[in-house]
Amino acid sequence: MMKVLVRDLVLPARIGVYQHEKLGTQRVRINLELVATEHPAIKDELNNVVNYADLVEQVRAIVDEGHINLVETLADRIAQACLVDRRVQSAKVRIEKLDVFPEADSVGVEIERVRNSR
Repeated sequence: MMKVLVRDLVLPARIGVYQHEKLGTQRVRINLELVATEHPAIKDELNNVVNYADLVEQVRAIVDEGHINLVETLADRIAQACLVDRRVQSAKVRIEKLDVFPEADSVGVEIERVRNSR
């Protein structure tokens, strides 16, 4: 197994349940930690690994789809997208809203989804 990481990706997102949150974007920080089955012979070839550049593009596309009420929903959508790659066995996704409370660096959630063995 190998871990694939994306750390501290900050994107503008249309997210939140309150009226003031629906009027514009706010910064979210996204962290991914995927556990993937390692290719038996990587051979220095990109198609033999889970490509973190593709992951970042998938996350951007999900964030850009439109307004999402809950960080939990965003985290689940990202985790499910990560699990589309059959090599990914589990996806840990942390979403943090960065500008909610002046007294806190961030607020958010962390979820983990595991591939069904069926």
